[in-house]
Amino acid sequence: MDQNRAMSRAWVEVDEDALLHNFRLAKSLCRPGTAFICVVKANAYGLGLRRTVETLQSAGAEWFSVAASEEALIARKAAKNAHILLMGPAGDSYLPELISKNISLTVGTLEDGRRVSQAAAQLDKNALVHVKLDTGLHRLGFTQAKDALRIKDLPGLTFEGIYSHLALRSKEQSIEQERQFTSMAEAIEAGGLRAPMRHLLDSIGLTRYPQWQMQGVRVGAFLYGNVPPAWEWFGEGRNVVTFKSRVTRVAWVKAGEGVGYDDTPLERDTLVATLPVGYIDGYPRALSQRGFVAVRGKKAPVLGLVCMDQMMIDVTDIQETKAGDTVTLLGGEIDLREYATWGHLNRNECLGIIGRRVPRVYIRNGRIVHIDAEMDAGEET
Repeated sequence: MDQNRAMSRAWVEVDEDALLHNFRLAKSLCRPGTAFICVVKANAYGLGLRRTVETLQSAGAEWFSVAASEEALIARKAAKNAHILLMGPAGDSYLPELISKNISLTVGTLEDGRRVSQAAAQLDKNALVHVKLDTGLHRLGFTQAKDALRIKDLPGLTFEGIYSHLALRSKEQSIEQERQFTSMAEAIEAGGLRAPMRHLLDSIGLTRYPQWQMQGVRVGAFLYGNVPPAWEWFGEGRNVVTFKSRVTRVAWVKAGEGVGYDDTPLERDTLVATLPVGYIDGYPRALSQRGFVAVRGKKAPVLGLVCMDQMMIDVTDIQETKAGDTVTLLGGEIDLREYATWGHLNRNECLGIIGRRVPRVYIRNGRIVHIDAEMDAGEET
């Protein structure tokens, strides 16, 4: 897809210089020898999985982690020699390919271990395994060291790591989780299941508890511009994503009329601009009548209910607005934190839900270097 097509309706601009800056910044917090695991799940938090992996690997990234089997296979295509950790469950139908492609698998139950062991035996190849411990998040993992040790002698398993995840509800709970994790890991290793890597921290954990780096850290949100706000050097992180659209229509609507599906009457004659982007593209319906966008350098409120493919904004105070104007939905003048606050949304969610039909336009040194467009129809020949 060419630039004009990609940027005609709605698109995401990915600032690769900012991505690499954040990568280097986060990595600078790590001790020498700590494995820096780039979390690229959820389509790299909406940036585009394959391109993001390639970009980070070009800057020296050696480890990547994902949540789904499909993501692991895409990451492997992009980074043939990198370490790739699948943190979510792997379906039986995926196991042979995952094992054969040296993708590290998470095992958090005895049944998980048995399934992986059986698949490895059929391939006559050892599977790389990270043992997941549940230390208080109560999502996945072994809750007792003795249960984890039941997988120790299963054939075909090579143990690479032992890990858990902080719930980050309070400092006191985090301290207790780290204590529990260390105690369980030591008991597991004393029982004969040894792995060279322990990892516990995510982006927030890395900035709050750098003393718990162990042999690895898993960093996702930090890379993509969602830098933990309580971090001492919060302002050094850079925005990576800008979500944009264009004005398609500008028209006056009389006071007392409703806009779109909303029947709330307008309080004044209002200049309404329509944008060809909606909740299916990842602009949350929760921002209806709460959010703002930026047009011609000024903020304009969202009017009515966000539709599936369209939304309306109030440009009465920006009457120079014309069809074709670029509108910033997220990024730039629209800060990720305030955007999330308007809709009571999780900040990672705001990036991750941007739709797959929205082209990703990658920018390096101020110029477009790549465009990903899943719905590119191509040109007739």
